[in-house]
Amino acid sequence: MLCALKRKPLVLGFFAALALLPPQGVFAADCQSPAPCPPRGEPLKNAKTALVEFDTSPFPFDGMVPEKDIPFLDITTGARKGHRTPRGRILWEDATFRDSRVLLHIPKGFDVARPGVMIVFFHGHGATLRRDVRDRQLVPAQVSAAGINAVLVAPQFAFNASDSSAGKFWEAGGFGRFITEAGTKLTELHGNPASAASFSTMPVIIVAYSGGYLATAWCLELGGVDGRLSGVVLLDALYGELDKFTTWIANNKSKFFVSSFTDSTQSKNIALKTMLAEHEIPATNGLVQTKWRNGVTFLATDPEIKHDDFVTQAWVEYPITDILRRLDDYRRK
Repeated sequence: MLCALKRKPLVLGFFAALALLPPQGVFAADCQSPAPCPPRGEPLKNAKTALVEFDTSPFPFDGMVPEKDIPFLDITTGARKGHRTPRGRILWEDATFRDSRVLLHIPKGFDVARPGVMIVFFHGHGATLRRDVRDRQLVPAQVSAAGINAVLVAPQFAFNASDSSAGKFWEAGGFGRFITEAGTKLTELHGNPASAASFSTMPVIIVAYSGGYLATAWCLELGGVDGRLSGVVLLDALYGELDKFTTWIANNKSKFFVSSFTDSTQSKNIALKTMLAEHEIPATNGLVQTKWRNGVTFLATDPEIKHDDFVTQAWVEYPITDILRRLDDYRRK
């Protein structure tokens, strides 16, 4: 079991942050109210959370699957199009690959006048943004509980389905275009045009859970945001694409890569560590002070930890909060 001494400070901060979120089922952009939006330099008095449609979100997508050179939508029945998964299941576009919404969250106290960081969260299989990312995995609340100057951007991938397809993130520069649009949408949610300079330039950290590994790998390969991408955190997500992760790590030694795992991905983590050793790239097994912020860290977890609960129960409870609290450069004073 996890050590209770590690849990307590996270739990207290987490539940305080949870109280700042809108009630379940409610997403609000406060700047539609008559009250004036805060000027640049004044921290937000209330958190802002919204589901927003993007033009550059992963789906809908009607392109080609890279490395296979086949159309993504490779099944047609009448007017209906679908995608056949590697296991032979057909997922229909209108039910699974039409949701272009993105979950945005700006915590209470966020200050555009201070250095900030954009957390981009990639969910796993069988997820929706409202039911799972927000209400079950509590990702916005974890970002708020960290107490740093961070915002959350979480795109919808396959809607409530077992599929890891990356959609538009398979395209060269696709992730970069998404990040650019995220800056625009965050500015609108914040409510002050002066915040655009902050949202359009802030560093980016990818946090991926489970099946989110595939989109992450392609974002590292073709995303076009190397100048802004500060690090990658995998939450029991290393199911493949080891060559892409190795190449990115080798070419970005001043940035960080953290992979925590259960038995589900243990073998892949061991394999990646071996590949890195062959490139003479060292790796550590713990988040030691600030050294992890420009290197590779592998975090094994207690055998009792379950994959399905990993976003809220990993090496500590609320692992996203734990990682973000370690980013002292963005701590709100």
